[in-house]
Amino acid sequence: MRIAGRKITVKTVLLYAIVITVTVVMLMPFAWMLSASLKLSRDVFAFPIEWIPSQPQWQNYVDIWTKIPLALFIYNTSKLTIIVTLLQLLTSSFAAYAFANLNFPYKNTLFLGYIATIAMPWQVYMVPQFLLMREFGLNNTHLALICLQAFTAFGVFLMRQFYMSIPTELCEAARIDGMNEYQIWARIMLPLSKPALSTLTIFTFVSTWNDFLGPMIYLTKTELKTVQIGLRMFISQYSAEYGLIMAASVVALVPVLIVFLALQRFFVEGIASTGLKG
Repeated sequence: MRIAGRKITVKTVLLYAIVITVTVVMLMPFAWMLSASLKLSRDVFAFPIEWIPSQPQWQNYVDIWTKIPLALFIYNTSKLTIIVTLLQLLTSSFAAYAFANLNFPYKNTLFLGYIATIAMPWQVYMVPQFLLMREFGLNNTHLALICLQAFTAFGVFLMRQFYMSIPTELCEAARIDGMNEYQIWARIMLPLSKPALSTLTIFTFVSTWNDFLGPMIYLTKTELKTVQIGLRMFISQYSAEYGLIMAASVVALVPVLIVFLALQRFFVEGIASTGLKG
């Protein structure tokens, strides 16, 4: 088969069919969530699924702001996410530069030991962390979550791999011109690492925004809770307002979608470039 001068093979057709199928399967839960957000709670799990509600309940998107302090929860989540993301970008890029371009005793051993922490589930050490934060008097504060999430071994690994793909001659030339290591990091390495920084921003933003267990452990006051914890307030002992839960989930998804769409053009480039040299 030929279309506009191009030969369409069976392999190409199958490839596109698989891609389209996977895309539909991936998007179906989001479509169901959007559909359920416009239904009454009793209709959410009705079968067969009514993808386009005959009587959309737009009131759900009004009630979510009055039934719970959703605006406050979104503010708390935004505050934590922005601070943690900025701190991880700073600490990860700074440490990664040292591991990639500086020579100091036991550099490789320290790097491997730090990266090895990625393999350890957070559930293993969350109790000692909680006891430590309690001794510091940081329970029921956002500062506890910020301190615990300000550093990330994954971010250091990601940024180090990118920095190692940058020719060392750039740093050597800068040193000859009289720049110190801080100036090289700030004026040369950071501007060149936009793809890797964008990739790390997406990963950090999404994981922090969607974090449930951390705020669940450290935050008990209503005025400090995040949106993921706040969604549980739609669930009572004997019932759950699923329509409102879905509507609030759609609202909570919007910031993540905006960040991803804003940075997605750097995302693939960042993922590819971090594996060029290691």
